[in-house]
Amino acid sequence: MSAFDRTEFELRTTRAQGLMAEQDLAALLLTTEPEVRYFTGFLTRFWESPTRPWFVIVPASGKPVAVIPSIGAALMAQTWIDDIRTWSAPDLTDDGVTLLSETLGELVPDGARVGCPDGHETHLRMPLADHARVKAQIGRRRIVGDAGILRTLRMVKSDAEVARIEAACQTAGRAFARVPEIARAGTPLDEVFRKFQMLCLEEGADWVPYLAGAADQHGYDDVISPASDRPLSQGDVLMLDTGMVRDGYFCDFDRNWTVGPASQAVATAHATLVEASDAAFDLARPGVTAADLFHAMNRILTLGGAGTDAGRLGHGLGMSLTEWPSLIPSDHTVLQPGMVLTLEPGIAVGDKIMVHEENILITPTGARFLSPRSAPEIPHL
Repeated sequence: MSAFDRTEFELRTTRAQGLMAEQDLAALLLTTEPEVRYFTGFLTRFWESPTRPWFVIVPASGKPVAVIPSIGAALMAQTWIDDIRTWSAPDLTDDGVTLLSETLGELVPDGARVGCPDGHETHLRMPLADHARVKAQIGRRRIVGDAGILRTLRMVKSDAEVARIEAACQTAGRAFARVPEIARAGTPLDEVFRKFQMLCLEEGADWVPYLAGAADQHGYDDVISPASDRPLSQGDVLMLDTGMVRDGYFCDFDRNWTVGPASQAVATAHATLVEASDAAFDLARPGVTAADLFHAMNRILTLGGAGTDAGRLGHGLGMSLTEWPSLIPSDHTVLQPGMVLTLEPGIAVGDKIMVHEENILITPTGARFLSPRSAPEIPHL
């Protein structure tokens, strides 16, 4: 893993503290992996275990403070954080509650407010009972929402973050280019899934936490089911959608192939999907909204009633597979330079569907592809 320069974290913390002052927040309390990593650089797969809670406090001034299980102390000490307070976890009677409460009591004035992310796409990664105990132990201090501060910060990526996302996209692109090595008529779909993950790792992925896909005649029924052992056959459309990680950042895009020559309906559907994503790409620039990108794609997809009910046509991307904003009619988030988005149109093909996805960066003058741009012609195996 290549670490960010310390100045990256200093800048993130300074920006957060400026927003905290505007919202009259004396600290931020963070409990999830991307929030903790955003301010510390603490990168580990150990979050897969739900046993231990982890906490980082961003005070009104100064560096963040880590309140973590002792098993993570050595790794946290490799980051820029130097105030690391630990307890032996798991503790079935006091799993960090007293230590966290005491730390908040030290860093936060009595009667002041502590912000905790509470909006859409957030969650609290600690037992609800322990959260109630902390609130009871911190006196007149109050835990409230963070007024969207974390969302605001994470939506706009630094150049260093963009470089990592682009590296992940390039890695996945090389793996996608090798799919003809592993997929052909007669190959079971679950074998394609396993071997594609191997390709991602061979090409430089650190891990592949997300792989979805499907294969069926002239399209597919959904894009979230586990792979079956059904062999690929002539006339199938194969789709693979990967969220692989490189240096802590995701890519998230898919590609389609046909087994044998494409039918006219499938070829037209794929070209329409690419046309829709290209329309959003051409529109994407600072000042345009997430909803505008939705409508740009939806106008093309719904000609003749051919759209799908996927819920959204794209989303933010970064330290998490999906981030704010959502490309839906009601999301009027204004695009800014540094935002990384997916464009994810879907279309009906008879009683089946097809989807297509690209990853783009919003620049001061427009958009730039981070994923290798797909041609309108669907490739065949």
